[in-house]
Amino acid sequence: MNSSRHNRHRGLRSTLGALIFPISLIAFGQDGSGNGEWPSYAADSGSTKYTSLSQIDETNFTDLEVAWRWQSIDGELDFEALLGPDAEVGFGRLQATPLMIDGVLYLLTALNQAVALDAVSGEELWRYDPQVYMSGVSNSPLGFHHRGVAWWSDGDESRVLMTTNDGFIISLNAQTGELDTNFAGGRIDMTNDIPRAERDVLDYTGAQPLGGVSPPTVVGDVLVVQHITSNRPRFKERPPTWVRGYNIRTGELIWTFHTIPQGGEFGVETWQEESWRYTGNGGVWTQMSADLELGYVYLPTEASTNDFYGGHRPGDNLFTQSLVALDASTGDRVWHFQMVHHGLWDYDTPAAPNLIDITVDGREIKAIAQVTKQGFTYVFDRATGVPVWPIIERAVPAGILPGERASPTQPFPTKPPAFALQGLTEDDLIDFTPELRAEAVEQLENFTYGPLFTPPSLPEGNKRGTILMPGAGGGANWTGAGIDPESGVMFVPSRDSATVPRMGTLDGDESNFNYFRLNFLGVAGPRGLPLLKPPYATITAFDMNSGEILWRVPNGAGSAQVENNPALEGIDLPPLGGGGRHAVLVTSSLLIHGQNAGYGPLLVARNKETGAEMATIEIPANPSGAPMSYSVDGRQYIAISVGSTPVPELVVYALP
Repeated sequence: MNSSRHNRHRGLRSTLGALIFPISLIAFGQDGSGNGEWPSYAADSGSTKYTSLSQIDETNFTDLEVAWRWQSIDGELDFEALLGPDAEVGFGRLQATPLMIDGVLYLLTALNQAVALDAVSGEELWRYDPQVYMSGVSNSPLGFHHRGVAWWSDGDESRVLMTTNDGFIISLNAQTGELDTNFAGGRIDMTNDIPRAERDVLDYTGAQPLGGVSPPTVVGDVLVVQHITSNRPRFKERPPTWVRGYNIRTGELIWTFHTIPQGGEFGVETWQEESWRYTGNGGVWTQMSADLELGYVYLPTEASTNDFYGGHRPGDNLFTQSLVALDASTGDRVWHFQMVHHGLWDYDTPAAPNLIDITVDGREIKAIAQVTKQGFTYVFDRATGVPVWPIIERAVPAGILPGERASPTQPFPTKPPAFALQGLTEDDLIDFTPELRAEAVEQLENFTYGPLFTPPSLPEGNKRGTILMPGAGGGANWTGAGIDPESGVMFVPSRDSATVPRMGTLDGDESNFNYFRLNFLGVAGPRGLPLLKPPYATITAFDMNSGEILWRVPNGAGSAQVENNPALEGIDLPPLGGGGRHAVLVTSSLLIHGQNAGYGPLLVARNKETGAEMATIEIPANPSGAPMSYSVDGRQYIAISVGSTPVPELVVYALP
């Protein structure tokens, strides 16, 4: 371990926490939804994805039937009339998870249209169209999509709050869907006073507008807002994606937290050669969590520009790829922990951290657990930032690309164990037959590979580049984890899939990076099969009181790519995990999640103690959003977004 660096940039967590927050202020646990409502994206501010509802259980799950279906109103738009005969606007992904408050569902479409629906019948109550499609371009690198809205009420007034792909914060009256004009007129430009965030500029020369794809977070009367911008810049001068707090009643900007520190601020020395002046990204694109009693909001931050080459930003690069706790009333940093120093792998912190109360060796701990793309779970005391179990700085491979100054160490948690395959060896290759294994070994020689944190490389000779394992998509991703607050168990959906960033150079008028990811290369195995052994998607349950794996199961028994391959005819295959990586819903009796087409697509119910599949029902198309559950007049419902063609849908199930 580089102890001086560790102490300088990470060692103040415990002291700061003790000075600022006395023990009497430690928050109570996050218990999910206990009243049949679903008031936050992941059930509660602690992102548990838990409901105490129990009407639907393993004995009646297969009796579920469609209560109602709602087609996205994006399908009603006439793009030819709006944008001209050549308009092409994609809206196939309905990723939003609806909220449910007082018998009303609130959600966002892929094109950021907000709707309110009667929770029993699906009848539309109101809609609001911010017309993000009029630009024809989303500020997200993944096109038009969104994961949902936030909700606030003081008992007299209620608001639905959202960000848009084209860079605005919008507050709506929850009863009418009309703009809340008290909130700075109802609409705030997210790009205000953000360096290099020029609206209506998308020319890859340094300027790039900002947007939002995840719901903001409500902490009291403060709305905490995150930003997103392109992660494929060709120039090193990019807008930083800072995090901001607004007065939820007036829209007044209260504070800005510089996720890339500016001159004179804590952490700026981790941006050597004054690279903080021009480097962008580095903020939060995914969901956030909050402890409402402490008044803290927790930021899972992303990588900085450029994802796979850091020669232009030497140093550890705080506060990127970190978990940062802020006082939501002031924006002051309380504690932080950086999980990837000087990132070179696109290992953004991809999901909201989970708040969970645990007992470790007799000690009651108000904890926070952060799952990551690299397959680790980092667990801290959520008031102080002190790790629950030791996190050790270990030596990792040196940088490969010319001019790269990779961090010599990275932080490895001692508990819990990894939930994804980390790094790559010949032992990880497909071995259904000796012949297939021999072919896989031969194909592996076309790549650079090694342990976790092996850096990207240039194609050279027969080497096509470095295999990242986990790939840039994780491990875990935005679907995050779920928590059972009764048992202290955490459930993590994950995927084992390799990626290879093809690094190269561009002409000077196209880019000022020395090296740049031109695209991703596939990592094919022998005869059209995967290169790696199964399972390819899993769900892992952790007993967070002990930090140990309780169980781990493949998500889905089969994979059409494997099962239908003639090279495997007559072979008895193990469970393959071909069902994808989908978000979980935790109820008092079941673990529920989606599964891709193959034997479905399906909605699956599992035993929480063993992971055993208890029951399934068919759903109309592959899941595209996280499932949620609510009740009205004593009847429990489960809602999930699916990617139906040509128009995505929200499908709501209940017992007869």
